Amino acid sequence: MSRPQVIDDEEHERVHERVAAVDVAKDSGVVCTRTPHPSRPGARRSTVRTVKARMNTIRGLGRQLKKDGIEVVTLESTSDYWRIWFFVLEACWLAVQLVNAAQARNLPGRPKTDKLDAMWLARLTEMGLLRASFVPPAAIRALRDCTRARTRLVQERARCYQRLEKLLEGALVRWSSYRAWPPS
Repeated sequence: MSRPQVIDDEEHERVHERVAAVDVAKDSGVVCTRTPHPSRPGARRSTVRTVKARMNTIRGLGRQLKKDGIEVVTLESTSDYWRIWFFVLEACWLAVQLVNAAQARNLPGRPKTDKLDAMWLARLTEMGLLRASFVPPAAIRALRDCTRARTRLVQERARCYQRLEKLLEGALVRWSSYRAWPPS
C-alpha cells in the first residue's frame, strides 16, 4: 500500500482579489466591497454602504469602484430593479455580472438583512462561486428595444383601426366591405 499524498489547500481560495456586490432594492442598494486589508497582510476588509438608485449616484459609485481597482461587481437579479445598476456600472467600464437570487441564497439559520446579503454576495463573488446570468450586449439590447417598439406600434395601429371600424358600424356604415381600406 502506498503512502497517502497530502495536499494543503488554502482555507478560502480567492479567484478575484477586489470585488463588490450590490443587494438591489427598489429605491436603493447596499454595496459591499471586499479588498485586501491595507495594514494586515492576508486579511480582508469589507466596506458596506447604502447607495440611492439614481443615475448620478450610481455613476459616482462606478467611478469610485473603478478607482479602487474592483475587478468584478455582482448584482442580484431582483425584479427589474437591477437594470439601472447594471447599465450604469457597465457604462463605467466595470465587469458586472448578474446572478440569480436563488443561486446566491443565504445559509439557513442566518438572519437575512440587506447588509448581510451584500456581504454574502461579495464573499461568493470573491471565491468565484456564482454563475453569471446572460445579459445581451448593448447592440442586441438596442435592437430588441426597436423591434419591441415597432411591435407595440403595429398593435396600436390595429387597435385604432378596429375602434374606428366599430364606431362606423355603430353609425350603420360598413367600412370593412370597401376594398380600398386600409389605404396602401
